[in-house]
Amino acid sequence: MKKFNDEELYTIKGGSSLLTGTFINAVTRLFGTLYEIGRAIGSSISRYYSGNYCV
Repeated sequence: MKKFNDEELYTIKGGSSLLTGTFINAVTRLFGTLYEIGRAIGSSISRYYSGNYCV
């Protein structure tokens, strides 16, 4: 196994980028949740103004 000197160690680049699978999944779920909340609120407003709600 090759041993790296300090100069070579400073030039190593690594790590992950911002667009990982986990990040994309989290953003997708966030937008899905916001969409569902908006749909529920819109449905509630619509049922309130149309008088079509359960008592």
